[in-house]
Amino acid sequence: MTTSLKRDRYTPYITFSRKEWAERSNDAKLQLADYDLEQLHGMNEPLTQDEITQVYLPLAHLLNLFVSASQRLHQATNSFLGSQQHKVPYIIGIAGSVAVGKSTTARVLQRLLQAWPEHPRVDLVTTDGFLYPNKVLEQNNIMNRKGFPESYDIKRLIHFLADVKSGKERVAAPLYSHLEYDVLPGQLQWIEQPDVVIVEGVNVLQVRPRQQQKDPAVFVSDFFDFSIYVDAAEKDIRKWYIARFESLRQTAFQNPDSFFHRYASLSDGATVELATQIWDDINKPNLEQNIAPTRYRAGLILEKGSNHFVQSIKLRKT
Repeated sequence: MTTSLKRDRYTPYITFSRKEWAERSNDAKLQLADYDLEQLHGMNEPLTQDEITQVYLPLAHLLNLFVSASQRLHQATNSFLGSQQHKVPYIIGIAGSVAVGKSTTARVLQRLLQAWPEHPRVDLVTTDGFLYPNKVLEQNNIMNRKGFPESYDIKRLIHFLADVKSGKERVAAPLYSHLEYDVLPGQLQWIEQPDVVIVEGVNVLQVRPRQQQKDPAVFVSDFFDFSIYVDAAEKDIRKWYIARFESLRQTAFQNPDSFFHRYASLSDGATVELATQIWDDINKPNLEQNIAPTRYRAGLILEKGSNHFVQSIKLRKT
């Protein structure tokens, strides 16, 4: 028994150091080409082959075991029923703060999981598309709470997940443009019975919108077969958010079509000041009030250090 296993004997999670976790890859080998690394990581989020090999490959291997077990259970159920019901996708939810790197985690896992022959079709859906359009947020005077639970069309998201988990042949998810900072009217992503669906978003582990007096009967996380929370200290996420905002001011904000084009000519100091204000007024309260409290609802927690790399992993006991 490892030291971490002994230490966590009476807690809901088993905690692994990065070194201990890397040993769980079970000799699974998969290398991503350099161009893949460039395509997978987010802005100002380092992604190395070591991070793939030591953190994400063991995680993908574990998820492969879970998906394969789910598929065997489906076969056993069909045998019991004497019928051939279509299997439904295995759904993985990924939560975490703005700028913590959950989108990179989602893209890497999608790429790795596709490499296993048992489930080659892996789709990735972000909940940004389920935000209410800006005009609706403005009408309801909550534009400054974009990303908070009340800014999402939860009913539409739940219907989408219910259709996917029911085995519906084609299910549509709305698309979102970070350039336009809005949902794209009439543009859809079609999900057509993949083996695995990864659902990524800040509040996917929420159980009760704070504005509602009654709990909804169904939660987004009810449809997840497994869930992951990407975690880091608030001071580090704040630093990463400000750095990303600075980089965007020099790149995407320069596009005249960008929602944030009006910030393209800001000085370095003014950019940092504005990004800090947005973090303190919007992203920090959302993290503290809505996102971080869902951390321990996840099946697995990736704990990042100040260098943006995963330092330890918590896996819920089963």
